[in-house]
Amino acid sequence: MMKRFFYILALFVAFPFFAQYTDVINSNRPGFSESPYSVGIGVYQLETSIFHRQFEAQRPIFSNPRATGLDLHFRMGAFDEKLEFSLTTAIQSNVFAFTNVFQSERSQFGLGQFTIGAKYLVYKPKYQDKGKEIRSWKKRHSFDWKRWIPHVAVYTGVNFGSFLSDFHSRGGITPKIGVLLQNEFSHKLNVVTNIHYNYIFGYLPELSYVVTGTYNFNERWSGFAEHQALFNKQENQSNLGIGAAYLFNRNLQINSSVRATFQEENVGFYGGVGVSYRLDRHVDKFDELDEFGNKIEDDEKQTYNKGFFGRMFDKVKGIFKKKDKTTPQLEDGKTIEDISEKPKGRTRQKSILDDLTKKDEKAKKKTTKDKKKASRKKQKAEEKAKRKAQREKEKEEKRKKKEQEKLEKEIKKLEEELKKEEEKEKKKQEKDKKKEKEEKEDQ
Repeated sequence: MMKRFFYILALFVAFPFFAQYTDVINSNRPGFSESPYSVGIGVYQLETSIFHRQFEAQRPIFSNPRATGLDLHFRMGAFDEKLEFSLTTAIQSNVFAFTNVFQSERSQFGLGQFTIGAKYLVYKPKYQDKGKEIRSWKKRHSFDWKRWIPHVAVYTGVNFGSFLSDFHSRGGITPKIGVLLQNEFSHKLNVVTNIHYNYIFGYLPELSYVVTGTYNFNERWSGFAEHQALFNKQENQSNLGIGAAYLFNRNLQINSSVRATFQEENVGFYGGVGVSYRLDRHVDKFDELDEFGNKIEDDEKQTYNKGFFGRMFDKVKGIFKKKDKTTPQLEDGKTIEDISEKPKGRTRQKSILDDLTKKDEKAKKKTTKDKKKASRKKQKAEEKAKRKAQREKEKEEKRKKKEQEKLEKEIKKLEEELKKEEEKEKKKQEKDKKKEKEEKEDQ
């Protein structure tokens, strides 16, 4: 059973473009980056980590050299499989320092940055299925260069400032926007890139990016390496981090990370240990059937080509729209009594495993068909080569025969010329003999 479970997990990792929802938790931790994929409708996910950050106080300005607390990141899918809402904050204790001639410190406990946001997946590239390539081992195992094209999501959020006395005084309500990218280079390696513009119209607008590479060692263990940089008018910050995650079960992940932080000329340390847990209330789509077993369809128009807000407006409008009763649609030659034994009510769609089995059988049939096609193609190529060789052989024989006939003609011609020469020579000799005889008679 567990092998089957992790087989399904591997399929979801290898082909993320089939759906947003997965049977196994998909956490952004322990990294700071965020995947463009949503958790799926009906999934409520909490990602937490206990952290400690420390570096030397800067001179001669305000600084926040130490912070200890609990990160909280709540994610929820709603309305659309590609849409996700999130809330990010932290319960922490900050130490603020002012260093001039002497250094003074004060600590404060409370909620840190408080941000509510949403992201939507806008683009999913389609990669080539190498498993269908049966004619070339090289092509089957070659790299698909289309994997450099990333999955793309857009993010928008609102910062409500910090409930602590931030030394930069970033209070008030400020917007935050971003672009989330992810490249699936293989079923084990993926790279996530985030670019954000934060605290817009605030005291210190901030531009940041984070790049995270994640590698799955096996079904349970994965590791990551990450680089993050933040830029504003007052200071620049960056950090380099590594970490690991362990999949305890399908809804629980444990993770840890360590980082080296760089702020101006100071080097600091960041460490964290956390867990991610999800409450899975995702429900597969089902078909509504009437008492005769026919699928019930709404009369409202399809909205495949409409945007998110258009589809949401149609759903809200459909709540207040009176639906007509559906009449049974019977096939030709059938009566109501013939189909009265069909099941009533709702019928759920096939499970993911059934769908995978069906796809596997379909792939096997296609592979068998491709093999037969390749065999027929090979046989035809061999027959074509034989016919070509036979034609070449006949052509060569004709050429040799023609050359032989030509040679025989030349030999015959030479023989005739020699015969003529011999006759001529014989006539000349006879003439000379006759002349000599006459000369002797005259004497």
